Amino acid sequence: MSATEIFFIAGLIAGGIALVSILVNKSGRGNALLAASLSAGFGAFTAVQIWQEGAEMFWTNHTQNLTGTQVWWDLIICAMVALFFAAPRARKQGMNVPLWALFVGCTASIGLLAMVARLFWLENAEAAAGAKPTAKPATAS
Repeated sequence: MSATEIFFIAGLIAGGIALVSILVNKSGRGNALLAASLSAGFGAFTAVQIWQEGAEMFWTNHTQNLTGTQVWWDLIICAMVALFFAAPRARKQGMNVPLWALFVGCTASIGLLAMVARLFWLENAEAAAGAKPTAKPATAS
């Protein structure tokens, strides 16, 4: 089995685990550390790919045949749908959505994962601040 086949199978397994965790998560809150780690890890993997094969391989991979073009369109559609759902929440948290959208548009999953890591961190910080007990006002007895 080649390294690329192993990476493909590892992606299937990791994707399956991610899907199950999303389905069982009832809190509605994301994990900022996990999203940031995935962004950094995939960014590092992409850097290695560019270093070994060159940036032109993105063009070659997605223009070689209909399968490559289909994968390219699938990537664009998935990134834009995810951005569509994340953008209102990001605006609510005061994030610079146009700048983040540019980052996502240029890097796809790497930027999207970084964006949702920041979004999750802000949302979790807001929830933690809102959950702090407040002092009860003194009442006359």
